Amino acid sequence: MTTYLHTSTFNVYFSGVYTGKIHFTEQQIMLAKVDPRRRTQMQDNVLDGQFKTVLPLQKIHKHLDAYAKAEWAEDEVVLSNGDIYQKHIQYQAQIEGRELTSQVWALRKETALDIVTLDGEIIAFLTPNRYGIELMVKAGYEKLTPLVVYDDPLLSKAEYGVNDLGTDLIPMRDGVKLATDVFLPEGIKPGTKLPTILVRTCYDRNGKKEIFMRWANKGYAVVSQDVRGRADSEGELIPFYNERDDGYDTIDWIIAQEWSDGNVGMWGASYLGFVVVAAATSGHPNLKAVVDEVNVGSPFVDTVRKGGTLCSWPLLSWTLAQSVGTRTDFDIFGGITVNPEAAVDARPIKEIPQQMIGKTSGPWDLWSQHPEYDDFWKNCTFTERGDQVQVPTYVISGWYDGDSAGVSETWRMLTEHDVPNRKIRLGAWEHGPNRARDYEGVSFGNDAVVYDYDVSVLRWFDRFLKGIPNGIDQEPRASYYVVGENQWRTSADWTPAEATTSSFYLSSGGRANSGQGDGQLLAAPEEHSPEDTYIYNPHDPMNDSGEREPENLRKYELRNDILVYTSDILTDELTVAGELSAVIYAASTGKDTDWVVTLSDVNEQGDSIRLSNYIVRAKYRHGLEAPELLIPGQVEKYDIFMPNIAHRFAVGHRIRFSITSSSKFVAFPNTNTGSNPYEDSEAITVLQTVYHNREYPSHVKLPVVPNA
Repeated sequence: MTTYLHTSTFNVYFSGVYTGKIHFTEQQIMLAKVDPRRRTQMQDNVLDGQFKTVLPLQKIHKHLDAYAKAEWAEDEVVLSNGDIYQKHIQYQAQIEGRELTSQVWALRKETALDIVTLDGEIIAFLTPNRYGIELMVKAGYEKLTPLVVYDDPLLSKAEYGVNDLGTDLIPMRDGVKLATDVFLPEGIKPGTKLPTILVRTCYDRNGKKEIFMRWANKGYAVVSQDVRGRADSEGELIPFYNERDDGYDTIDWIIAQEWSDGNVGMWGASYLGFVVVAAATSGHPNLKAVVDEVNVGSPFVDTVRKGGTLCSWPLLSWTLAQSVGTRTDFDIFGGITVNPEAAVDARPIKEIPQQMIGKTSGPWDLWSQHPEYDDFWKNCTFTERGDQVQVPTYVISGWYDGDSAGVSETWRMLTEHDVPNRKIRLGAWEHGPNRARDYEGVSFGNDAVVYDYDVSVLRWFDRFLKGIPNGIDQEPRASYYVVGENQWRTSADWTPAEATTSSFYLSSGGRANSGQGDGQLLAAPEEHSPEDTYIYNPHDPMNDSGEREPENLRKYELRNDILVYTSDILTDELTVAGELSAVIYAASTGKDTDWVVTLSDVNEQGDSIRLSNYIVRAKYRHGLEAPELLIPGQVEKYDIFMPNIAHRFAVGHRIRFSITSSSKFVAFPNTNTGSNPYEDSEAITVLQTVYHNREYPSHVKLPVVPNA
């Protein structure tokens, strides 16, 4: 059926860059692209796979009838294809002499595909994401859409084409050459010196080429590089180890180029984010701005040996995916061709790669040769050189980011050394941020997905690489989204400057085992409170997801090998925002063991929704450089970091804190023997004891902020 959407032509914009025209026939999607270098309009052709887009054009085409027939009225619209839209924000603009008001509709339950209507008809589709809004709009109606976020007069404009200079193999200090692409603004005046944005990736620099080129459209030189051992670069990938020095050497190469003005910025997310932070610790004087998203932390904090444990599936999937060749196998990484359960259960740990992918893994073998925190690991730990960081750093993450521990580590480092011009933005986001307004059963406000995500990144680079006085450095240091309250807040710092620490003390009658036990959280420690015990069997570990997703832990809390402490029902809202921590006093009959702590929100139905968790290995209780096995039965104190949150506990809910000794999809279960975890084949069952009284006041510390 032909609808008004079949007779409409849409202009397409990616991150504010005009990219072409699209229209839909009943059978096909037609695209007239723009030549990326000359910015000339090309002719109409059938859309093909060469046009990379996050905007789901095939879905839009398939459901054109549903979109066209929808009655865009009331506060919520349910389409015939099941999509649920809610009325969101409006835009006003004068178009051809008329003052018009458009309506934006926010998609719920799915990856955001928002819609803009005018007088009940669709004029635009858009997908916000970390790289920028991808938007298609009926020609002439741009100012009635979120595209106006790119109209800020102090924002670099998309006024250039892109000149791809091709690939250079540039040498590092040890002679290894790294494949490096350079993109310059086409149309810039000859001899113009340019600031540079550098991206160093382990995932093949060609994968996001079109995305990173958009900074060149806006007047930046863009340098994209494969880290050593990946894609077209020489050398061997030793994760984390070479990134500081290779980043420094690459910046040296950039500033020696005739097109460089000597100002270099870096962008990175996940492992690329680690690469950025590592480069910042090099202290290179020409590194002038850093944007660091969802960054992986140092190996003993977040990745290889989180809390001193030996990380399992998240690390294993990534490592195996890097080990099959020089280009990442994303089917392994996604758990498609390697079964996560089989992988984490395989033994011995040292030989898992051979069993899963039929070959050894260089990184896995190397890590197994360094079972303790030695000089090798120190070189991989960016906080060992935190005093070298002076570069303005913009940190972005979210409450459901699996690498939150790394983000927290980064922010603590920046705070400890009082790095000037540090900024943080934390949303109700996953590791792939700014994607959706609902996640694993938890719903946020429509504004949890923002339209200025990439604009704020560009403003950061504009301010510190181009010297544009846009005021981003004068804004509050922290911006964060409070889940439950479903509002954005700002503060002069993170943890919020207005937060006060409230301690909740563990107590019980000696039977805190499971959610059915008698464990309590109290405002003060009890003088006498009998200790709690449980049996930890490494052959029967906890099998929760272990990730930061808001998993319902209720079924796991039925086990007797978890201690559960719950507050009274809240009669007032309680808002918690910032970094958390816990102090527990505990003993084990083993020579070593692990402790897993979790904070959750218990609703009226008894669902226990995870908010924050962390795991630590007992032998590192005095620090990574001072491993010490346990004396069986001796009480020890454990100070345990927990990743950040911003969460409102509602009236009628309860706060819950739990302790156990395993989470097998986070870390391979501790065998309790104290032996090398890569080679240990023996496992013993132990008795764990947690103390909570005036002498041993086990407690969790929560940063409480005023309710809105």
